[in-house]
Amino acid sequence: MEIMSHFTSFENLDNFDLEELDIRPKVSSLLSRLVNYTNITQGAKEHEEEESAEASRRKTPKSPNMGTLMGVYLPCLQNIFGVILFLRLTWIVGMAGIMQSLLIVLMCCSCTMLTAISMSAIATNGVVPAGGAYFMISRSLGPEFGGAVGLCFYLGTTFASAMYILGAIEIFLKYLVPQAAIFHGTDPLGSDSAMLNNMRVYGSICLTLMAVVVFVGVRYVNKLASLFLACVIISIVSIYAGAIKSMTHPPEFPICMLGNRTLVRDRFDVCAKTVIQGNITVPSQLWERFCLPGNMSSAQCDDYFIQNNVTEIQGIPGLGSGIIRENMWGNYLQKGEILEKAGLQSVDTHGALDNFGMYVSADIATSFTLLVGIFFPSATGIMAGSNRSGDLRDAQKSIPVGTILAITTTSLVYLSSVVLFGSCIEGVVLRDKFGDAVRKNLVVGTLSWPSPWVIVIGSFFSTVGAGLQSLTGAPRLLQAIAKDNIIPFLRVFGHGKTNGEPTWALLLTGLIAELGILIASLDMVAPILSMFFLMCYLFVNLACAVQTLLRTPNWRPRFKYYHWALSFLGMSMCLALMFISSWYYAIVAMGIAGMIYKYIEYQGAEKEWGDGIRGLSLSAARYALLRLEVGPPHTKNWRPQLLVLLKLDEDLHVKYPRLLTFASQLKAGKGLTIVGSVIQGNFLDSYGEMQAAEQAIKNMMEIERVKGFCQVVVASKVREGIVHLIQSCGLGGMKHNTVVMGWPYGWRQSEDPRAWKTFINTVRCTTAAHLALMVPKNVSFYPSNHERFTDGNIDVWWIVHDGGMLMLLPFLLKQHKVWRKCKMRIFTVAQMDDNSIQMKKDLATFLYQLRIEAEVEVVEMHDSDISAYTYERTLMMEQRSQMLRQMRLSSAERQREVCFFKLVKLVTYSILTTNSHDEEEEMTWTKERCEAERRNRNNHRPTLLCLSFLLQPRDQSNVRRMHTAVKLNEVIVNRSHDARLVLLNMPGPPRNADGDENYMEFLEVLTEGLERVLLVRGGGREVITIYS
Repeated sequence: MEIMSHFTSFENLDNFDLEELDIRPKVSSLLSRLVNYTNITQGAKEHEEEESAEASRRKTPKSPNMGTLMGVYLPCLQNIFGVILFLRLTWIVGMAGIMQSLLIVLMCCSCTMLTAISMSAIATNGVVPAGGAYFMISRSLGPEFGGAVGLCFYLGTTFASAMYILGAIEIFLKYLVPQAAIFHGTDPLGSDSAMLNNMRVYGSICLTLMAVVVFVGVRYVNKLASLFLACVIISIVSIYAGAIKSMTHPPEFPICMLGNRTLVRDRFDVCAKTVIQGNITVPSQLWERFCLPGNMSSAQCDDYFIQNNVTEIQGIPGLGSGIIRENMWGNYLQKGEILEKAGLQSVDTHGALDNFGMYVSADIATSFTLLVGIFFPSATGIMAGSNRSGDLRDAQKSIPVGTILAITTTSLVYLSSVVLFGSCIEGVVLRDKFGDAVRKNLVVGTLSWPSPWVIVIGSFFSTVGAGLQSLTGAPRLLQAIAKDNIIPFLRVFGHGKTNGEPTWALLLTGLIAELGILIASLDMVAPILSMFFLMCYLFVNLACAVQTLLRTPNWRPRFKYYHWALSFLGMSMCLALMFISSWYYAIVAMGIAGMIYKYIEYQGAEKEWGDGIRGLSLSAARYALLRLEVGPPHTKNWRPQLLVLLKLDEDLHVKYPRLLTFASQLKAGKGLTIVGSVIQGNFLDSYGEMQAAEQAIKNMMEIERVKGFCQVVVASKVREGIVHLIQSCGLGGMKHNTVVMGWPYGWRQSEDPRAWKTFINTVRCTTAAHLALMVPKNVSFYPSNHERFTDGNIDVWWIVHDGGMLMLLPFLLKQHKVWRKCKMRIFTVAQMDDNSIQMKKDLATFLYQLRIEAEVEVVEMHDSDISAYTYERTLMMEQRSQMLRQMRLSSAERQREVCFFKLVKLVTYSILTTNSHDEEEEMTWTKERCEAERRNRNNHRPTLLCLSFLLQPRDQSNVRRMHTAVKLNEVIVNRSHDARLVLLNMPGPPRNADGDENYMEFLEVLTEGLERVLLVRGGGREVITIYS
């Protein structure tokens, strides 16, 4: 891109507001900050640097200056090469054979190579601070996956330290100082348990010493790292040198064989049954081991010993011996099975059990899957370079090159070592895990040049170094997870010493590592850490695949040699290796990761890291929305997708929170819930108020456990805002089909008609939009989520068919624990010409086909004359309507009208209470009763109430509607006065707006005397079906 000469000219900046320049920095200052950015390794300065606080303040951080060789390649080599190469690779080759061993190495190394390719793509997609794999996974897959996999990686690293310590103790007790053993066994089984106890004691001591070294200062560990790496390289070179030398001068390590069985060489001196001492043939130590004391000719000896000859074969035949043909295929053994050489002649006779300890036998049962789990830790350690990204001069170049070169090098070493071991060493020696056949020598040491001690000492120090490195890295990884604050119970481990050293994390790491030490078996610990590392590698591949497939704009790695198919192949290999090596360990590891994931999801802190899972969710949501656009949902899939209209008070608090409670009980976390509200005003002036209202609603939704979305709009009129919400809420096929709104309480006493007019307008809008409508009346009496109804009924008054909404809603409510114990009753109304008995049978059949359990009742409503009470309510309604139409009068006149209406109510109340003593007296006011009342009071002026009744209603349709409402209310109150909830068809509003006041009065009369009422209006489509 050509950089224009006037780039630094800021004459045109006068066009920008100074406040905007404070928020959005100039390009020059942004570039300056990016160039001067130094990515120092996370964690603290070392303890030694804190001795002088003054010097610490003057100390400036060093710029990262490590290159590919020192920063990535060699650390990866040191971490990959380890205890398995020196202690178990020869044994794996002996058990599995060369071909299957090559397959094991190839599988494990291919898995790590594919993971390294994915890791290189992630590591070069921007700056990777210290934190390594955890940082990459958490920022790519989100805090839930990051925390789960980060802890798995931490546990893997911690168990790796235990494995390295056990390996070091095994070398120490078996090959360096066998005399240091504290426990000794008298028989082979006791010997094994004694060895495990020795491992536990010395392992715990070694772990404590290492933890003290790490606590005192990591600087010593880092300084010794070069020495440990040198030990590894020298040991490997000595193996190659010994293999080359064996072509011409193979080392002398004879093996004593009895028949075709391998003998433990350190239990006798001469490999023969007899020896000649001064021209006299005397029994050898081997004879004395198998025979009872006595004359040679009459001695009682082991049958197998008598019938088989003792021979000596070469333990290291050398490269040119052709032994590779015998070692080509596997020879798996069961626990306790004696190591035998197939080519030697043998008489198959059972020997005495007492002599079993003289033979070299298998200590565990072996299989291909077991060997995969034991070998895989020797392929781990590929994250060492990414963990040091803060110290690299150019991390985006060094990490891919160094890591891939290190994996290539180690893979070639492993593959060539498998071939060399199979070509140079006798098969029974290869299968001898602890070198019992070669006088307790380390098997790989017998091949090395110039001396076996090179391998023994080198492997010991390299194993100790690897253990120290793991014990150093694991607490820092835990500290990084704790400092991200995504797992609440780990917060304490984010703290440490004043210099930042993770003291508490080191303590926890030591305790977990001690669990591995107490297992005491290297072969048992290795599969455990294999699981955790494989989990980590699996999610590294998943992160790369997700980012590649989503093609997010920020996914621009400098490393170009990656592909989503390679990442998926790597992920599949990781998963396969987990179940191949140990299916039960794999299930446990996945269970641990799953529990951590769910814990972070429910209890962890919210983090927005721009992770790929969020992008994946967006892509999945887009795909699902496009699929939903194909057509409306089938009746079987219909469920109420709610738009809850909330009213806020002056302080922006939710006025009726029980609306949200009802929504949560109806939805139970299923389907779509949108909570909407309207703020009256101008958008530019009310934007802050809108955000505050949105936050208040979200808080209330969280309290009431409503899972959904919140939308607040600003409009000049509340009515218009509600119409906007009804029209625009939702997206694509995820739109609401049901509106829930509150009842306009106190509408009769209100001087402002806008509240109830807005209510009726909303009813009209939902009808026009073909949406269902639910109006919970007396919502403050609805139960909270903490209440439980242990009995009672939910009554459904099915008057008009509405598509089945009245049937479906009680069923959905009963799924919630609040309403679960309630029974459902369905009432339907029969007219004079209806067969009520047949109606009841048909309704029961219909409910049976709907799979809904409910009692059925048919209520007969006989035609009757319109009562005077109906005339009374109608006249009251019309008088109030006339008063409301005069609301545009002056305030004084309006006050008089209100006083008139209050007086009417007062007189009504006084007359009713005066006559309440006569229980048999009919409470319907007629003309005659009015005149009688007037005569009784000797009052020649009729009361206001009597005058009103002397008037005739002007609209007979109002009388008919009121008559229906009164009769229905009488029936409903009679049958459902004690119901927990009454569901009722909501009649539609009048077409003419002049009758709106009358409509509200009809609804009031219809629901009078009921505690909890849910008015339901269908959306014009069937929502329930009898078909499966």
